[in-house]
Formats: sequence, C-alpha cells, structure tokens
Amino acid sequence: MFFRAFRHQAFDVSELSLSSYSISVARGDPHYVAIPVFLSRAFRHTSVYIRTDKGIKKPADLKGKKIGIAEYQLSANVWVRGILEDAYGVKPSDIAWVRGGMNTPGRPEKIKVDLPADIRIEAAPEGATLNQMLIDGTIEGFIGPRAPMCFDEGFEKVDRLFPDTHAAEEWYRETRVFPIMHVLGMRRSLADAYPFLPGALLKAFSEAKAMAQKALSDTSATKVTMPFVEDNLRRAGVLMGSDIWTYGLNGNRETLATFLDYHYRQGLSPRKVEVEELFHPATLEAYSL
Repeated sequence: MFFRAFRHQAFDVSELSLSSYSISVARGDPHYVAIPVFLSRAFRHTSVYIRTDKGIKKPADLKGKKIGIAEYQLSANVWVRGILEDAYGVKPSDIAWVRGGMNTPGRPEKIKVDLPADIRIEAAPEGATLNQMLIDGTIEGFIGPRAPMCFDEGFEKVDRLFPDTHAAEEWYRETRVFPIMHVLGMRRSLADAYPFLPGALLKAFSEAKAMAQKALSDTSATKVTMPFVEDNLRRAGVLMGSDIWTYGLNGNRETLATFLDYHYRQGLSPRKVEVEELFHPATLEAYSL
C-alpha cells in the first residue's frame, strides 16, 4: 500500500507512513495531505532483536555492530534510533546498517533518501535475506516493525534486546510519548477541490474509533481474540489515561514534534518540519453546527 501510494499516488485516501510522508513534506512535493487520524501506534522498544552470542547485553553494546534493517526510513526505525540516541547514548553513526529484504531477497526504499555522510549503510549481499543473515551470524541484530522469522520460530540465538515492556513503560512515564507510525492521508488535489472532505474524514474516523473503543471495553463477549483483555486495558489505562488512542493535535503535539525532531536529526528531512505543516488546515480547527 505504501509503495503504491508514494511511488504511483494510487489512492484517493490511504494510510500513510509518517516517515515517508514527512520526507515528502520536507521536500515540498507531497502528493497527499495528512489528517490527524493515527491509524498505527506502537512502543518500539520491542523492535530491537539481537544475537545473544555476540556480547550484546545492553543498548551501548550495539555500537560497532552490524544491524539489519528493511528500510532506513521506516517510521519504526526512526523511533528506535531516536530512543537509542536520547535514552541510551547510541547514535545512528555508531552502528553499521545492512539493508535488505527480511524474508525475501531485495527490498528498495519506498522513496529515495539522502543520508548524512557519517551513516554507514550497505546492501545485503545479492540473494541474501536479513533473516538468514541473522541465523548465520553475519549480522548481529535486526531492527524493524515486524519480528524476524527466526525469532517467531524460536531460534535460540536470537532474542529481544528489551525482553519485556518495562523499558517502554518507563520511557513513556518520562516522555509521555506514545509513538505514531501511520497517519491518514488524502490526495492533495482532491482536498483542494473539496475542502470539506478532510474535516469530514476526521469526524468519521473519530466516531468509528469511539465505537471501537466502546466495543473493546465490553468484555462480556470480547471483541479481540486475546486473553486477559480486561487486565491489559486496565494496565494501559492506569499508565496512559482513559483516551489512549487520541486523534487530533490535542494530546499528540509533543509526540509528533519528537518524531519530526528525530527525523531531521537523522538526516531524513532536509529541513525541520513543523507539526502544523503535516495536516490539512481544516482538520486543525474544532467547530460545531
């Protein structure tokens, strides 16, 4: 979906990678305009996978290691690199990055990126997958939004750097940031032709979210196929408040500003993008009829 949206502008309305979209805004050529509907959020401490036999016990041990990534500009990877630098003192330039397909050889960046000169990044060997390289030990870790196949299959020499959610919970208590991965986007020409549409979509998605949250909290017959739903909802509510999955700028400005700061510092944005630049003006106003 993202490849088709950013390479071919295939959709009138689409979920968008926050990172890819921020690059297009910073470059001044966005074919889409975002609406502050955040369709994917996740704490990304659990996105760091390491070989357990390579002396990696703590974040600082990643320095000098070869770490696989599917794409440098993935939103999840932006968040992880920012957290590693700000919370643990591990800069992107401290790591040797190896880019390639996770389970299928070859994967291009969705959009061209120009990285700082101190970033060491190389392509995986032709025909190689990051998953197999991790099994073979030719890379010492992997960072990405999905777990490598070998981890899911129980390969004994691969584990998470942060084995549980404790690190993410502590980071949230300090920052109050719930990372945003994806936004809702509308073709810019369509929004220009029908300027009421972005606001209408924000309202529609907000109402849909309210319905979903109400259904999720009704545990007389759970709406998700996971046990302990009540306990997880209660735990998240104690940590994050009653409105966990907020839309709009209220409650999200600091999260978005943090991401845009990471994005710029990592060389993905040629200039610092301001939060308001991301969104259609009609979606930044609240009004009633």
